[in-house]
Amino acid sequence: MMKAARYAIVTPYYQETRETLERCVTSVRRQTVKADHILVSDGFPQDWLDGEAVNHLRLGRCHADFGNTPRGLGAMLAAAERYEAIGFLDADNWYDDDHVAACVEAGAGVPDADAVIARRRFVRRDGSVMNVADEPDHVDTSCFWLREGAFHLAHFWLMPAELAAICDRIYYAMIKARQVKLAHVPKATVNYTCHYEALYRAIGDEPPPGAKPNVDVAQLCRWLIGLSERRRRLVALQCGVDLVPMALAALGQSGRTPPQRVRDEA
Repeated sequence: MMKAARYAIVTPYYQETRETLERCVTSVRRQTVKADHILVSDGFPQDWLDGEAVNHLRLGRCHADFGNTPRGLGAMLAAAERYEAIGFLDADNWYDDDHVAACVEAGAGVPDADAVIARRRFVRRDGSVMNVADEPDHVDTSCFWLREGAFHLAHFWLMPAELAAICDRIYYAMIKARQVKLAHVPKATVNYTCHYEALYRAIGDEPPPGAKPNVDVAQLCRWLIGLSERRRRLVALQCGVDLVPMALAALGQSGRTPPQRVRDEA
């Protein structure tokens, strides 16, 4: 698909049903401000997408990193094709019709903003809204909107697969450590399909079949702290931020200092 819009949306997908993907694709197509849609298969490409008005990229195998490889490659392609902003939308989520417009407006309202942070609402698999408040200072993958001043950060989605379960937390830590100038969308425009059993139980719902337990963040922190000094440094370079202070703080250990930006040339 030829570049037709000023904005691009990147969606990595794996083995979602066609119905789920169609909902995602339709939500981008319905935007009141037009955006081109880049879909990247993490293995298991769905041929019907070739007939849609999207840019469909096929990766030959699954990379088992929660969509980070297709997400990062799609974002770098969008940057190379000179879009003015890049949004992200996971395949099981969908946008309100005014999501792109809201991100554009928010970015324009903050002089020299390099990125915009959108907001999400939690929904069940049938689309009904859950009465769940989002975690303070947390940004879901589908809520990032990169403007041109942050395009050079697109490759940081290609972080170690061992940390991919908390990729959005790491990406946001990197953005904050680099003091990226942010704008914020004041209302929720992203519909986030909840798959975590604890959130269903918190509101008195029975978790649906296949609901997942919470990510064991402590285990990931212990893995990170247990690395050799050289390996820690390489992980920090891949993530764009030194995560060890954050890991120590999460485990209640010493070193409660904010994550620091890692110099790219180091």
